[in-house]
Amino acid sequence: MANVSHRGDMATHPDVSEMRARYARMLGGRDVALVDGPVFLLGLYCSASPWILHYTTSQPALVTHNLIVGIAIGLLALGFTTAPARMYGLSWAMCAMGVWMIIAPWVVGSSPDTGVILNNIIIGALAIVLGLMCAGTAAKSVPKP
Repeated sequence: MANVSHRGDMATHPDVSEMRARYARMLGGRDVALVDGPVFLLGLYCSASPWILHYTTSQPALVTHNLIVGIAIGLLALGFTTAPARMYGLSWAMCAMGVWMIIAPWVVGSSPDTGVILNNIIIGALAIVLGLMCAGTAAKSVPKP
C-alpha cells in the first residue's frame, strides 16, 4: 500500500499555478455574497407581506401573486448562493420581477389601497436595486480572455 500520510509543500506540486488560478476564479465570483442574503429576505418578505399587512381578504389575487413572486425571488437567492457562476445571468430577471411587482397592484389586484400599492412599490424597487447590484457585480467578475 502507498504511504499517503506524508505532507509535502504544495509549491512543488506540478499543477500549482492552475490550482491558484482556479481558486482565484472561484473567489472572484463571490463578490456579490453580501447581496444573496438581502435578496432571500426580500423574497421571504414578499411572500409573507399579504399576511403581515392583512390584505388577504381585500386582495385575494394579490395574495397568491405575492406568494408566488416571493418564492421565485427566494429561489433566485438560493441559486445565487449555490451556483453563482450560472445564476448571476438571471440578475436581470430579478429586475424584471421588480418592475412587475410595481405594476402588479393595478394589473392583478382590484382597486388596491395605498398600503398595498406602497408595499409592492417598495418590494419592486428593492428587487430592481438588488438585481442591478447582482448584475453589476457579475459583469465585473467575468474573467477577461
